[in-house]
Amino acid sequence: QVQLVESGGGLVQAGGSLRLSCAASGRSFSSSTMGWFRQAPGKERELVAAISWSGHGTSYADFVEGRFTVSRDNAKNAVYLQMSSLKPEDTAVYYCAAGLQWGNWLAPSNFWGQGTQVTVSS
Repeated sequence: QVQLVESGGGLVQAGGSLRLSCAASGRSFSSSTMGWFRQAPGKERELVAAISWSGHGTSYADFVEGRFTVSRDNAKNAVYLQMSSLKPEDTAVYYCAAGLQWGNWLAPSNFWGQGTQVTVSS
């Protein structure tokens, strides 16, 4: 059974930083694109960042504006999101995803974590 488990969310003041981690189990995603999405109340789920299997390819949403960095450790079957200069509008549930199709980010075949809440206070 495939599981993606996120950690590292929480409450932070505007301008602060958080590091999200996602550990996968049940199968290896070392040859798959992994990434992070977020969903705020009343809004659709959207891509935050994706990283190719090798780590050499990345894609970021425009709203990231250089504030976030996605990375992965294939030996640990894990993906990370370092977030800095956080803004109140970054408040959302953040989801780890694996098995992504590059450019077709919300494909039905994606594997999803359960999500971790990130709240940024002003």
